[in-house]
Amino acid sequence: MEQMIYLLRHGETNYNTQGRYQGQLDSPLTERGREQVQQNARMLKSLIGDADEWTILSSPMGRAMQSTAILCETLGYDSNKVRQDPRLTEVAVGQWAGLTMAEIQQQWPALLTNTDAFNWYFRAPDGETYEAVVSRLTALLETIQPLSKVIIVSHGLTGRILRGVYASLSKEETLKLEVSQDVMFKLKNKEITRISSNFDDDFYL
Repeated sequence: MEQMIYLLRHGETNYNTQGRYQGQLDSPLTERGREQVQQNARMLKSLIGDADEWTILSSPMGRAMQSTAILCETLGYDSNKVRQDPRLTEVAVGQWAGLTMAEIQQQWPALLTNTDAFNWYFRAPDGETYEAVVSRLTALLETIQPLSKVIIVSHGLTGRILRGVYASLSKEETLKLEVSQDVMFKLKNKEITRISSNFDDDFYL
């Protein structure tokens, strides 16, 4: 049977609303974030039918597990069956974790030279390299290959790179992929399909 993966990002967090880069710090979901997850979960439920046939993998980070708990409740899925996998944690941004872009620019202006909106994260002091993230996500996809039906809850940058690895995209292509919190992605046959409910679009701008 061909493998199918549904990939979701955690809902909006307090740090998201403050423009702070979380990396491997944590911040709880906002009310809006919880509603985003609930909407994605309802959309997913309409697509997959019996959730018991699926394996749910989650980043072990708090905001992802909070989102996964909402997902399980909506799907009627036993949360004790969720598999936490540290390879799904968000990309570490080292000393930049918890800071805004303005604070980063003020303290490390030289490190942002010749970067753009998509690749600057990988200049962070003590942060992860792109190659290290690709390596752990490649290993993850290989590990879950025997599973035919998989739901993954992860993070913005990690989810972006996971899709790039899955579809064999270049680094430049990968880092420009969408990271919205109110959509899902279906991964099948090395292709990526964006899935949106178009629910209250203005609310999620």
